[in-house]
Amino acid sequence: MKPLSKSHTDSLQMSATPSAMPTGRRQQLLLIALTGYIAFVFIQSLFYKFSNSPETQYIFGILDVWSGTLGWPGLFSPHGIFSQYVVGCAELLASTLLLAGLLLKKPLLHTAGAALGLAVISGAIFFHLFTPLGVQVRNADGSLDGGELFALACGVWISAVLILVLRRHTVLTLLSHLRASRP
Repeated sequence: MKPLSKSHTDSLQMSATPSAMPTGRRQQLLLIALTGYIAFVFIQSLFYKFSNSPETQYIFGILDVWSGTLGWPGLFSPHGIFSQYVVGCAELLASTLLLAGLLLKKPLLHTAGAALGLAVISGAIFFHLFTPLGVQVRNADGSLDGGELFALACGVWISAVLILVLRRHTVLTLLSHLRASRP
């Protein structure tokens, strides 16, 4: 096997170092794009959740029946702890924190929004994969969405993780403060 040339090894080392991460203007543009995507997906879904649309009734109805078979009836019902309204409010709060953190240049708010968004969307992906809901969701007209809702959720998950990676110094600082405040 032929050894790598110096330019190849230098290139590999640079791509593995933190300095290879986007900085300055490029990082800001990436944060704007990722934040915009998450906020768009979450905010456009609020109409469906808060208007009790047929798609929302289908999704949360399937989940409520499923949770009932596990001994937790009503968990996803309109008055349940994980109702469409609770999930919608969490998505709205995550979007607000993300947008406010970005616009006001408050990395802690931005990081909190990404963390909340990651938590909410991780739950959504879990329920798509491990319950009768499935990857393809039935639309109001009876057709399947072809996995579009699941794909959007995966995009939000990746975007939130990337924001947390780009904001890792804020995350690490917050964790160190939390650790130091323990008795």
